[in-house]
Amino acid sequence: MSRPAPGSSGSGVEASFLASARRWVPPVRGIALVVISLFGLLAVPNEALPLGFALLGLVLVGSAVDCWAGFTGRGAALSLAFAVVRVVAVCVTQEWTGGPANLWALNMLTTTAITLQWEWSPAVAVPVTVGMLAVDLAVVGAGAVGTLVPRLFFECLLARLGFVLLRRSGARVDRLRERRSALTRAEAVSLARHRQEREYLALLHDTAASTFLLVTVQGKDLAPDQVAAYARRDLAVLTGAAGGATAQDSPVDLTASLRTVAARAGLAVEVRADGAPRVPASVALAFVRAAREALVNVERHAGVDRAALEVRREGDRVVVVVADSGAGFHPEEVARVRRGIRGSVVERMAAAGGGATVTSCPGAGATVRMVWPGE
Repeated sequence: MSRPAPGSSGSGVEASFLASARRWVPPVRGIALVVISLFGLLAVPNEALPLGFALLGLVLVGSAVDCWAGFTGRGAALSLAFAVVRVVAVCVTQEWTGGPANLWALNMLTTTAITLQWEWSPAVAVPVTVGMLAVDLAVVGAGAVGTLVPRLFFECLLARLGFVLLRRSGARVDRLRERRSALTRAEAVSLARHRQEREYLALLHDTAASTFLLVTVQGKDLAPDQVAAYARRDLAVLTGAAGGATAQDSPVDLTASLRTVAARAGLAVEVRADGAPRVPASVALAFVRAAREALVNVERHAGVDRAALEVRREGDRVVVVVADSGAGFHPEEVARVRRGIRGSVVERMAAAGGGATVTSCPGAGATVRMVWPGE
């Protein structure tokens, strides 16, 4: 014998509904039959009271079995057996306990049949219900067929339809949740891929693209060994030898990381640090790459051989400033196709949860201020 959802498992709405039905339907049936039996006992003639009390005792025992089966999840077959025995016992004795029109037997039959629709599959509930109906009809006679059969049929049909609708509603909610989860995962993957692609584009600009542009513009003024040095450094960055991605987002010493960047720069960098702020590795990586791009811009475009790099805290915020006293430029006049400041500094810091601003004008140098607001 099997219940309505054999083998159902999981933690979805449908599975929770089925588990609740298996848990609560037997106790509810048991309690309802006790209440019905108490009222039925009031209508029993005095000479049949011993029989009435015996039937009440049987109902109480069956109700205890129902509660045990529901709350422990065991003994479902025993609960079904007691359900049938109670109905049959009350039906076959109704002639002595209240006559052919005994409502005790009728209510016992309909209540049991209705609860079976929620507890068992049709393969079990239908033949059991038909068997109990046949017993009752055999006692009360064929004259009750016209009223009892349609009533029981529609009550059981409505109970089954209610169960099916609630189960399908739970399954639909589960599907919608799974679809929403799938969309959320896809969106997260797409966002991560977009950020990774943006980082690749920024790295490509920081390295090979910038070197090609420099060779194109200043090719006659660059010595071959200088171009080779740029190419070696670009290769180191692209292969991860100069500040690749960090595997874990554990806190790191930002000052130490930026000192490494300053030491590898192609110009003299004065590092000023107010303490040693620790930031997540992904944030430190964004600072490192943005600061490196700012220093490369100084080296290639400012016309000076010195720069300053400052690290400090402003409350919860971490601030890194790269400044030079070189040629300067108008930031608002930089073409959109140029990704140096916009892609490699501003967007990179924004992706890490921070921000960056560039202040400059011709003849007054440039200042790149990068900020991370903290956890």
